[in-house]
Amino acid sequence: MNTFLVIVIAFLAIMVVVSLVRGIVAFLQTTKVDLETGGENSKRLQEAQNRAMFARIKYQALAIVVVAVLLMINS
Repeated sequence: MNTFLVIVIAFLAIMVVVSLVRGIVAFLQTTKVDLETGGENSKRLQEAQNRAMFARIKYQALAIVVVAVLLMINS
C-alpha cells in the first residue's frame, strides 16, 4: 500500500509541474498589446492561465490528501 501511495504522490507532483508549466506558457503568450486592447486572444489566454493554475491547485490538494493518508497508515 505504501508503494502505491508513493507512486500516486509522484504522479500528482508531475501533474503539478505540468500544470504550472502550461500556466506559465499561457502567461508568456499574453502580450501587452493584447491586454491593452482587450482582444479575444487575450481573453482566451487568460482563461487558459486560470484553468492551468486551478488544475495545479487541485493536484497539490490531492497530493496533500494522499500524504495525509500515507501518514495515517504508517502511524
